[in-house]
Amino acid sequence: QVQLQESGPGLVKSSQTLSLTCTVSGGSITTDYYYWSWIRQPPGKGLEWMGAINGAGSIYYSPSLKSRTSISRDTSKNQFSLQLSSVTPEDTAVYYCARQEAIATIRYDSLGQGTQVTVSS
Repeated sequence: QVQLQESGPGLVKSSQTLSLTCTVSGGSITTDYYYWSWIRQPPGKGLEWMGAINGAGSIYYSPSLKSRTSISRDTSKNQFSLQLSSVTPEDTAVYYCARQEAIATIRYDSLGQGTQVTVSS
């Protein structure tokens, strides 16, 4: 059974870059069938799909976040990462990494426990 664990700072200052890493166990991020994704949930709002990387290393971004988002991976560590630049307090959210069977959706196969990131003004 695949498990995902997010890690990274819980507090980021406005205008800085938010950086998170997802460590995957029980499954390889190079598996062709799945997408390895980032999803977030701002307080009081629904889940928002941010972007994903597939087993071949192709990367997909939400159009609304594309200009500020970068997703990468380290296959030797079975990890993938998120960077979100120029953050504002509106980027405060619980950030999840997930394994999905399709992109641009909030449906997931497996989900990390989530990590709270607060952006201070």
